[in-house]
Amino acid sequence: MLIKHLQTLSNDLTLSGPASGEDIDQLERDLGIRCPDTLRSLLSETNGILGEYELGLLWDIERIKDDNTAFRQSEDFKDLYMPFDNLVFFGDAGNGDQFAFPILRDGNCRDDVFVWNHEDDSRSWVAPSLEVFYEWWLTGRITV
Repeated sequence: MLIKHLQTLSNDLTLSGPASGEDIDQLERDLGIRCPDTLRSLLSETNGILGEYELGLLWDIERIKDDNTAFRQSEDFKDLYMPFDNLVFFGDAGNGDQFAFPILRDGNCRDDVFVWNHEDDSRSWVAPSLEVFYEWWLTGRITV
């Protein structure tokens, strides 16, 4: 259902086929999290969304798993950045900044979307939900 709304906001979306429920469950096990229901639902509709200029609006499950694991385990990043264990990245801004859900202590993700700034390591709130994030991002209300 979110896809139909996104398609009203942009004609430049490339959608992948849906992810399986097992693949989504495995992602959660691999990262030790529980995705927001909106992310689970969107992944079950499409396993990735590319925007204009092939911007990663929604990474596929493999990239979500690989990038989050790499960020959490990188020895170099431990010296450069605050820990990433409390975020799950799902997309990027095309400039090095990435979008993420915050992870609560119990492993559940909040619905809010934050942006991580790769230059100064700040983490800033940008939207109260995935739906609002995409609407604001695709209409230019969010700029990073």
